[in-house]
Amino acid sequence: MKQSLSSTAANYQDYIKSRGIEGKVVELPDSTRTAAEAAFAIGCEIAEIAKSVVFYVKDTHRPVLVIASGINRVDEKKLKKIIGGKLKRADADFVREATGFAIGGVPPAGHIEPLQTFLDEDLFQYSRVWAAAGTPHAVFPVKPQELLELCTAEAFDIKVS
Repeated sequence: MKQSLSSTAANYQDYIKSRGIEGKVVELPDSTRTAAEAAFAIGCEIAEIAKSVVFYVKDTHRPVLVIASGINRVDEKKLKKIIGGKLKRADADFVREATGFAIGGVPPAGHIEPLQTFLDEDLFQYSRVWAAAGTPHAVFPVKPQELLELCTAEAFDIKVS
């Protein structure tokens, strides 16, 4: 683990600290771009990774963020029922424009504008999970309940059954 943080990761550390999250952002030499890469780099189970997946409502282009357990696929049909509109998975340009971060480093909160956010209820089975902290190498540990509050999210069974 690196001792000093990049400016993006340091800014994210300040952001989560200002919101009462005690977890420390760490930057890893290995990529944390995917849930599997993050779990390997951290030394945890893939399911303990809180991955950020951005969608948008097709007719309005309103971004929607799902924070899912690293082993779960998001059930877009369930999400569509919750949202009440057709969804598309966002591409890299849309993600950066909507969040201010690149795919692989999208944190759960602190975006350009707050996003409607849904949290995979499977994350609550862990005492802590790891989420992206603004870069494809930066992560931070957080209790699932703190994550829910940080994102002002709603928890749902959002995984493909």
